[in-house]
Amino acid sequence: MKFEDGIKRLEEIVRLLEEGQLSLDEALELFKEGISLTKELTKRLDEAEKRVEILIKKENGAIERVPYLSEEE
Repeated sequence: MKFEDGIKRLEEIVRLLEEGQLSLDEALELFKEGISLTKELTKRLDEAEKRVEILIKKENGAIERVPYLSEEE
């Protein structure tokens, strides 16, 4: 599943849960799916963040690769 498709599905789950028209069993199943999807999407974002590199052009024209550091680091 593409990341964007996962986000769309998660948004759909939230919408359905907020409507309040589901049975308890249906709501619980959707909630479980949403939690699982959230974990998967978060994992993908974390992995992508680790791969991000910022290219900095030095004064002499050389390119230096600098690992991306999040604001938390």
